[in-house]
Amino acid sequence: MSDIEGVYEDLEADVSLEEFREAVEAKVEQMGGLADEETAAMLVAHEIGESEVGGIADIEPGMEEAKFVAKVLSIGEVRTFERDGEDEDGRVVNVEVADETGSVRAAFWDEHAEAATEELEEGQVLRIKGRPKEGFSGVEVSVDDVEPDPDTEVDVQVSDTHTVEALSLGLSNVNLVGLVLDTDSVRTFDRDDGSEGKVSNLVLGDETGRIRVTLWDEQADLATEFEPGETVEVIDGYVKERDGNLELHVGNRGAVEEVDEDVEYVPESTPIDDLEIGQTVDIAGVVRSADPKRTFDRDDGSEGQVRNIRVQDATGDIRVAMWGEKADLDVGPGDEVALGDVEIQDGWQDDLEASAGWQSTITVLESDSGGSGGSAGESDAGGASDENAGLSAFAGDDGGAGEAETGASSASNDEAGGASATDVGTEADAGTDEPTDGEELEFTGVVVQAGDPVVLDDGESTMSVATDVDVGLGEEVTVRGIVRDGRLEANDVF
Repeated sequence: MSDIEGVYEDLEADVSLEEFREAVEAKVEQMGGLADEETAAMLVAHEIGESEVGGIADIEPGMEEAKFVAKVLSIGEVRTFERDGEDEDGRVVNVEVADETGSVRAAFWDEHAEAATEELEEGQVLRIKGRPKEGFSGVEVSVDDVEPDPDTEVDVQVSDTHTVEALSLGLSNVNLVGLVLDTDSVRTFDRDDGSEGKVSNLVLGDETGRIRVTLWDEQADLATEFEPGETVEVIDGYVKERDGNLELHVGNRGAVEEVDEDVEYVPESTPIDDLEIGQTVDIAGVVRSADPKRTFDRDDGSEGQVRNIRVQDATGDIRVAMWGEKADLDVGPGDEVALGDVEIQDGWQDDLEASAGWQSTITVLESDSGGSGGSAGESDAGGASDENAGLSAFAGDDGGAGEAETGASSASNDEAGGASATDVGTEADAGTDEPTDGEELEFTGVVVQAGDPVVLDDGESTMSVATDVDVGLGEEVTVRGIVRDGRLEANDVF
């Protein structure tokens, strides 16, 4: 066995012995006789080992070269551009490829671009060598060499439409159909190059989960065209990460369109009795009571607003502080709501409190209060939520401005101008005057507790009712009877 073959036997890389010999010979020639075949073979083996990755998930922008095998998911259109100092235009085609560990955009340039449009097919397996870099939609690989590999199996399904659960960081050319859960106002910001950008958000859900959709520039106004409960399709989006969460972004090459499809969104929620301070969770239940909206002055002189509601599920109840535009949400007693990404804090009188800020989603699943059944927007047009006096904006879409932060500041609700929900005002539980024992009373309200006792809420006060009649949460009933020890002993329930 030769020295070259001995080194090759120890090499854990997908390269043939013939290719390895050629690389060793080239290395010997490159070093001008300063290295013998064995030394050159060891150098080549080290270089191959450095560039060979276990999967797409291991590709990082700082790598000099990456070699991997992946399946073609989608093939983009050829785009031309002018090169400085050259008469001939450059060409590029973006090809989405994936393996079992993830997906990445591969950029095919010039002659590779032409070959990609003429020869590549979706579902084809390729052996790719290229240079990783940070692109507009995450890590991209600039392809140096590529060849088909029909003998290798890559267990990735080629699909025209993704689900929320199937999204991964760096994925592009994403089409996703979802139910609109939340909408947002359009905000403007200044880019580093002096131009003005626009950004807005939608929150979409499907049977696998929910995701925030960030709309840039020409697409930003779309957020004002849709209502919660409508079904839309995101076309040609790309996945990025923000604050540890995946987001689906839509730039000038993408679109969002209303579609006639049925999409089911079933929120997963944490039981209220299991909540702990410091968690960011999803909760769901029936609105037991709702306070009027209150305004307050922040430390910077601006005005904020907050509204408190109390939400109850089968395990307990909790006060929810709705900040900013969410305070305008038309929600009242009896409404069934799902609240996503609310922060659990230490509230009034050491009770737990949920804070629904700009990142939260409030969806009215079923309305018994006569409201619109809509969802609150994200933050005010000035770009400042009631927790944050500024907007953090990723301005790096097709315009090439890179990611820019615009007046970003990070503060908790309790720091939002020095006002928390409990500072601004306490919950309106007092209601009307308490009834006296022996008084005959008729009371109409929404069932916010079904059991023993039944609790009704009329929007201003609550009433405990002793009755054997079965009632359901959210049901509006009228009871008539005698008050004893603060409880209405019902003779009639209708």
